[in-house]
Amino acid sequence: MDAPTYSPKQVAEMLGVPLKSFTPALKQDSYTGAEVWALREQLGLFPAPLGRRKQLFLNFKGGTGKTSLSTSYAWRLAELGYTVLIIDLDSQGHATKCLGYEGEDFDQTLLNVLVRKAPLSEVIQKTSLPNLDFVPSNLTMSTVDLALMPMAGREFKLRNALKEVEGRYDVIVFDAPPSFGLLNLNALMAANDLFVPVLADFLSFHGLKLLFETVQGLDEDLNHVLDHVFIVVNSFNATFRLAKEALEALQTHYPEYLLPTIIRQCTKFAQAASEGRPIFVADPSSKGATDIESLIQHVLPRLRAGAAPGSDTGAQQAG
Repeated sequence: MDAPTYSPKQVAEMLGVPLKSFTPALKQDSYTGAEVWALREQLGLFPAPLGRRKQLFLNFKGGTGKTSLSTSYAWRLAELGYTVLIIDLDSQGHATKCLGYEGEDFDQTLLNVLVRKAPLSEVIQKTSLPNLDFVPSNLTMSTVDLALMPMAGREFKLRNALKEVEGRYDVIVFDAPPSFGLLNLNALMAANDLFVPVLADFLSFHGLKLLFETVQGLDEDLNHVLDHVFIVVNSFNATFRLAKEALEALQTHYPEYLLPTIIRQCTKFAQAASEGRPIFVADPSSKGATDIESLIQHVLPRLRAGAAPGSDTGAQQAG
C-alpha cells in the first residue's frame, strides 16, 4: 500500500482545528502521515487521554467483517493522534493484509513472543503512519494454541508480554480469529474492552450467547472483568426485512451493550479490505468511513470518562 497523503482540510480535521484559523500553518497542497505528525508535535495538538486501552475485536462467528472494521478503526484512531498498536492474532493474517502487508514476508509473529520468549518489541513493525505499529501474523500462528497448552500460566502469556511495550501506546487493538482457544483466551484476559461485530441476522445470536457465557466465565473463574463490551452491527442493509427484525431483536436483548452507530453495508469498504487498504485511505468520504468515524465519536467519551485523572496520552512517545 502506498503511503497516504492528506489535503489541508483533512489535516485540519485530524488535528481538531477549524481550517480557516489554521490556514496560515498549512502551506502545502498535501501532507504525508509523517508530516501531519510533525505538525501535531510542533503545535502540541494531541487528543485527550484514554488511559492506555487494550481492545479486542472478537466474534466466534465468522464472516462478520471484524478485521476490516478493527483495522480501519485502529487506523482512524492513529489519524486522530493516538498511538496505536494492532496485534494480528489470526493465522490467516487478514489484519496484516488489511494494512497492506503480507504475513509471509515477516520472519517473526506473536508465536515467537508467547512460545519462544522473544521480546514483543522485536516483532513490532512500522506502518506509513508514525504512530501506528503492528504485529504481523502468518500461518505459523496456527500452532500457538497447541504450544501454549502445557505451559504454566498459559492464560496470561499475552498480558505479561505486553508489559514491555504497553506504555508506548494509547490503544492496543487485537484482531482475533473467529474461534475460541487459548490464544483468544489470552486476548480476553489482556483486554480492557471487547468489541463484538455482528451481522443483523439471527445466526449472530448464537455466537453472542456463547461469547457472553465466556466473558461471564472470565469473571467467575479467572477474576477478570472487562471495562466495556460494545456490540457493533456491521454491514447493515436496511432494505432487508430480516435485517431490520434482527436489529430490533438485538436492541431488545442487548440494549446495554449495543452501540447506536450502525455500520452500513458498503461495497467500497469490502473492496478496500481486499486491496489491503483501510477505508480511510481508500475512500474517506464513503459510508463505511463515515460510520466508523461516528462509532469512534460514540466510544471515545466513554473511554475518556474511565481514564485515570491526570493520565498522560502516549501520543507524544511515538517515533
